[in-house]
Amino acid sequence: MSNYSTDIETAKLGENGLSKNAGWITVYHVHPVTREYQSASMEYLMLGVGLPAHSYPDEPELPPAGLALLRTFDSAGWEHVPDYRGKTAYNTETREASLITTLGELTEGFTLLEPATEFDAWDGEKWVTDTQAQQAAQQELTSRLTVANARIQTLSDAVDLDMATEEEQAALTAWKTYRVLLNRIDINTAPDITWPEAPH
Repeated sequence: MSNYSTDIETAKLGENGLSKNAGWITVYHVHPVTREYQSASMEYLMLGVGLPAHSYPDEPELPPAGLALLRTFDSAGWEHVPDYRGKTAYNTETREASLITTLGELTEGFTLLEPATEFDAWDGEKWVTDTQAQQAAQQELTSRLTVANARIQTLSDAVDLDMATEEEQAALTAWKTYRVLLNRIDINTAPDITWPEAPH
């Protein structure tokens, strides 16, 4: 029998979590706050020594994409939880977008589904566009542009014929400015439109 050995001594943990013999052991480290798995390493334990803080001896099963690997709250095992970090969530009441930075299920009242327009309302499962409000905004815009176009045409005739008074020239500028402001309104993103005031 040889006096030598090439075997690596493996540490074994007792029920108290302390090593029953000196040796090497593979440990799996987690973040101290989030409990998310961080890395694995080989640690040498002396007799009667425990594992480093936030480290565990049982090998986790790696999760598929879209899930994060965490130690359970009671530290008894591992768990897979949704990982939406870096994605955008939308408030189902306000449609406000926010970047997800934490692990786990979405907070109630948020969805990953993006609303198509500012006229969308959440029906519990999906966004539904309020087409009546959208059509009303479009009709209002069309009506205002019709009035503006008619006033500009009449005033332009007077200017073109050198028949315009100073008041009419000023009115033409005001109506053209009004029309520009109207054409800058995007009714698909602004249901509560602040309409520009029409010239008198």
